[in-house]
Amino acid sequence: MRRRAILRGMIDKLDMFIALARERHFGRAAESLNIAQPTLSAGIKQLEDQLGVQLVFRGSRFGGLTPEGKAALVWARRIVADTKQLRDEMRATRHGLSGTVRLAVIPTAQTWAARLATAVTRQHPKLQLAILSRTSREILQMLDAFEVEAGISYLDNEPLGGLDTVPLYAERYMLVCARGTPLAGRDRLGWGELEGAALALLTPDMQNRRIIDHIFADHGVTPQIRIESNSIIALVASVAAGRCVAIMPTDIARFLSGGKDLALVPLDDGARGHTVGLVLPRRDPPSPVLSALLAEARKMSDPL
Repeated sequence: MRRRAILRGMIDKLDMFIALARERHFGRAAESLNIAQPTLSAGIKQLEDQLGVQLVFRGSRFGGLTPEGKAALVWARRIVADTKQLRDEMRATRHGLSGTVRLAVIPTAQTWAARLATAVTRQHPKLQLAILSRTSREILQMLDAFEVEAGISYLDNEPLGGLDTVPLYAERYMLVCARGTPLAGRDRLGWGELEGAALALLTPDMQNRRIIDHIFADHGVTPQIRIESNSIIALVASVAAGRCVAIMPTDIARFLSGGKDLALVPLDDGARGHTVGLVLPRRDPPSPVLSALLAEARKMSDPL
């Protein structure tokens, strides 16, 4: 019993350390764990005493991790993740899958994330899925830091070493424009025909935007950007309210334009679309939760 309490205490302190490294602020880290700040500070100090090294530079505020702290953070994340997997596996054998699964998703794949969440929770009613909208780079960082269990992102534009992937679909693009405008009556458009069009696009930190910029460059088009946002919904609202047009992947464009006075015109780039799919840590064997995500993603996968 005493050994179990010691182990539980160590895991709790590692959780505190991970939260502090993530938030880089004692108050925010304590709030994220729903504990008092003095409790967090005491836990970090006890962890340092147990390990025999200083983990955190302290002054009037958080001063960053020491070199030893940075090395310890890698181990802390791994130990906490392995402990969670062990706990989940033991619970699953007796009670089925339960708990919350965090899924980080690029904005353009939100409809696919919703389908995956629905399919997984239908098979495992005790599971909850938290869908977080993030950039492709943020998704890789969160997976590396064990801050999410899985993601949905581009598979052919970012380095994906150490991850398992399941292709879901190939991204194709449509022009979203108001009905009654000249482009709305077209059956199909070439990218070169968008020269001079007032555009609403995602912000440059988004992989989707970088892909679209490359396509424009390949077609010799200088995009005339009027509105930028990291929200797909804001782009659709801008098209509906003003004189700009937007470029979006087919699935999300159809979903968000439904019931609105908007027209969708396919864009022909003459190339295979970028692949989007499930990304998750490579574990052998995979945890029960990851196995459930893999199984449902494989069922959903479109022929590419």
